[in-house]
Amino acid sequence: MTEFWLISAPGEKTCQQTWDKMMAATTRTNNLSTNHKFNIPDLKVGTLDVLVGLSDELAKLDSFVESVVKKVAQYMADVLEDSRDKVQENLLANGVDLVTYITRFQWDMAKYPIKQSLKNISEIISKQVTQIDNDLKTRASAYNNLKGNLQNLERKNAGSLLTRSLADIVRKEDFVLDSEYLITLLVVVPKTGYPDWQKTYETLAEMVQLDESGLFSVTLFRKAIDDFKHKARENKFTVRDFQYNEEEMKADKEEMTRLSTDKKKQFGPLVRWLKVNFSEAFIAWIHIKALRVFVESVLRYGLPVNFQAMLLQPNKKTLKKLREVLNDLYKHLDSSAAAIIDVSNPLYLLQAHSIKKYC
Repeated sequence: MTEFWLISAPGEKTCQQTWDKMMAATTRTNNLSTNHKFNIPDLKVGTLDVLVGLSDELAKLDSFVESVVKKVAQYMADVLEDSRDKVQENLLANGVDLVTYITRFQWDMAKYPIKQSLKNISEIISKQVTQIDNDLKTRASAYNNLKGNLQNLERKNAGSLLTRSLADIVRKEDFVLDSEYLITLLVVVPKTGYPDWQKTYETLAEMVQLDESGLFSVTLFRKAIDDFKHKARENKFTVRDFQYNEEEMKADKEEMTRLSTDKKKQFGPLVRWLKVNFSEAFIAWIHIKALRVFVESVLRYGLPVNFQAMLLQPNKKTLKKLREVLNDLYKHLDSSAAAIIDVSNPLYLLQAHSIKKYC
């Protein structure tokens, strides 16, 4: 697990001095954390009322975008199924791994023009991620239906003789067909019951063994069906309800082939869509983080805009000490803006939690 703390500190005479102060306190002498500057461009401040309103709206948007990032990542794992070990290599942001993207964050001017107001930028992100969320629901529903139908057919062709499809076991010559008086039944007999079956029924046909049971065909007069089934139950033999229908069996096989082919065709495009839109959602999420840091910093530190945003990767063994150092550095502040970003392997899902203090 890789954890990051995204924090904002008020500028000294220059922002570089703020950075140097943080580095001296946390890295150069005590190795409490690895630090990176988190570059936020000069955004339009707007009015105080707008900033106050945005503070709450961005918190909600942050949670929503995070949930979409996690849903896309989780569905990627679901789609890859037995290849889940490849999930990590598919969850990238702008073509690089998530840690690299975060630590080298640069505002995307093309997607989110800084000439726009803060509210407009947040609305652009909201619409973009809402669309991803809606598309994911549609694509996931279609793929899951296809996958479910295929799994149902596969289950019919697997399992024990008591429940599985018999289409790939029996042959046409195993049955008496189109007879007015005779009918062929299929009977499932436990292996332990073979001797009893052989002693009891002289009309034993070819046997197919599978797992813990065998499948036998027996031909008898139609009028004896009920009596036969009753006595079979008494002897713990199970008569399968089965009618040989070549067209239906052929249709089932063709349906399975079609579903399997459709799944393979949809798999590649779906994985590519998930890769692209995970990246888009993740990038949008980190931009929301940047917006929140900017808005909260202006509200807390005032104008002119003068703060340094920093990304701290704490040393796991010194978390408590790092919190104490940050508290000593900025205990004179009533409050500050910060967010913890937690990157969890193997899916690199980021869980962000807004907090009011640096620690």
